[in-house]
Amino acid sequence: MRQRTRSSQRSRVTTKNDSQNGNQRPQIAAPKTANKSASKVDKSTLKVIPLGGLHEIGKNTCVFEINDEIILVDAGLAFPSDGMHGVNIVLPDVTYLRENSHKIKGMIVTHGHEDHIGGIAFHLKQFDIPVIYGPRLAMALLADKLEEAGVADRTELRTVQPRDVVKLGQSFAVEYIRNTHSMADSFTVALRTPAGIVIFTGDFKVDHTPVDGEYFDFARLAAYGEEGVLCLISDSTNSEVPGHTPSERSVFPNLDRAFSEAPGRLMVTTFASSVHRVNMLLELAQKHKRSVFVVGRSMLNVIAHARSLGYIKCPDDLFKPLNTLNSCPDEKAMILTTGSQGEPMAALTRISNGSHRQIKVRSGDTIIFSANPIPGNTIAVVNTIDRLMAQGANVIYGKRRGLHVSGHGAQEDQKLMLALTRPKYFLPVHGEHRMLVKHAATAQSMGVPEENMVVIQNGDIVAVDNQQGIRIAGKVSSGIELVDSSRNGIVGRTVLKERQQLAEDGIITVSTTVDTNGKLLAPPMVHLRGVVTKHSEADWNEKINRVVASGLRSRWNEVIDTSGDQKTVRWDGLRSRLEEEVRHCVRRELPKRYPLIIFLMQPIKAEAPTATTIETPKKRVVAV
Repeated sequence: MRQRTRSSQRSRVTTKNDSQNGNQRPQIAAPKTANKSASKVDKSTLKVIPLGGLHEIGKNTCVFEINDEIILVDAGLAFPSDGMHGVNIVLPDVTYLRENSHKIKGMIVTHGHEDHIGGIAFHLKQFDIPVIYGPRLAMALLADKLEEAGVADRTELRTVQPRDVVKLGQSFAVEYIRNTHSMADSFTVALRTPAGIVIFTGDFKVDHTPVDGEYFDFARLAAYGEEGVLCLISDSTNSEVPGHTPSERSVFPNLDRAFSEAPGRLMVTTFASSVHRVNMLLELAQKHKRSVFVVGRSMLNVIAHARSLGYIKCPDDLFKPLNTLNSCPDEKAMILTTGSQGEPMAALTRISNGSHRQIKVRSGDTIIFSANPIPGNTIAVVNTIDRLMAQGANVIYGKRRGLHVSGHGAQEDQKLMLALTRPKYFLPVHGEHRMLVKHAATAQSMGVPEENMVVIQNGDIVAVDNQQGIRIAGKVSSGIELVDSSRNGIVGRTVLKERQQLAEDGIITVSTTVDTNGKLLAPPMVHLRGVVTKHSEADWNEKINRVVASGLRSRWNEVIDTSGDQKTVRWDGLRSRLEEEVRHCVRRELPKRYPLIIFLMQPIKAEAPTATTIETPKKRVVAV
């Protein structure tokens, strides 16, 4: 390992020539795993436990623990995949935090993107967080989320400025170091712990011409590098991309050209949280003398907070109410909207399918996508573009147009971070597996020894100290928690599996009424939903009627209980036997195993509170 000069005082940036590996491809060993005796990590050893953000994009959540004290760095969400029917939000499994909530001293927020703050309101319904520190813009957005979720009283929000140091518990002192990213007010953090200094980069890129004039604080990173960084935990999103990530300002000329070539109405969609991009779009609207009509709740919310905090500067009269759009000349209108990722309920998606109440696409409209699809959203975005073009719009999209640039650093940016901090140990985070491996290879090319880094999974406990180095020392509960539109609880695996089965196979329901003598009071009613069959529902009603009537005749005596003073009917037993008969019938007619629900109703007795037998889902749903 390289030797370094250490000092408790801020040091000047020094030049350092590191040996390179030439053309040799760095080899990354399998993660080191501690033996069973080492799984019980000493309290004075720093534990780093990512609960989300590894082998995936999104739900970035990281736990730091030492001396029985825990702090969280970010708590984000991700969006559902196609198979997660009815799910709106994907969160990390926070069982470990629920079980150790008494140790939590607070949270550090690096910036305000949804994949870093979107899960906080949901977590606060399960455990308290004494205090949350973060940038002004992130805290303003978070305050709205907590208020809406009714959990604002479960924590205290405190804003920070660049180079502020906050103390959490007895073991953590955290300095906020300004970085550059696609969102304004973004930070890298330095955690000073009893085990040593850890630099957690958060999301970052190296932008030498930031839109807001807030420059990356390389001096503080270099000072920590001189003092000695125990471990660097760094963003891996663009680790496969060579070179530098272009400046956010690089898209301005291309957007300017698109604005000047638009003959009629102009619609622009981008990430609502990309404050720098939104700021440039508003600047261009002023330049081209277009009034701005903002569509989409999140876009309105972010612009309002960014303007109040000074991150967006524009005159009030630039914005016009949406209900005045039709009275504005087409060549003077710009519609700024959400929906760049094809989200089903986003404004642009509803505009594309004709369901938006106030905006309809016209022939001659120009629509600009100033965003690239994130993984998993490509099909939804392409479908939105197709629908817009089919209605006569000129849609400008795609990487070759130069209308979007990433907010994450490429390989040369990552090398600069490594060169400035000069860490002893390295932990790549925030990215899919191949990204983590590539980032580890980059770190090795910068002189971090192979044995001084690990590539891990969500839930792995990474223990790091100067005595035993860096290693995997166990694992905590990890996985996902799913939230649907009700937002009242977590969608369990059983519920999700049932939804998937219903979506793939459909369902068969049978309702029948039987009296206390085992006679049918009405023919059974059969409903097939999503089931492919050559028979009509009328045919099925006739078949099931015969099966149920036959089953009652042959099975009735099996469910009569004569042990008491009066003869009673075991209705649960009767339902089970009828299920068996119907199941055999369905299997003879249909090749697939379909979910089957039988509703067995009995006559109302004078003293009975209800006429329906209440069944548990487990007993009520039968796979046929």
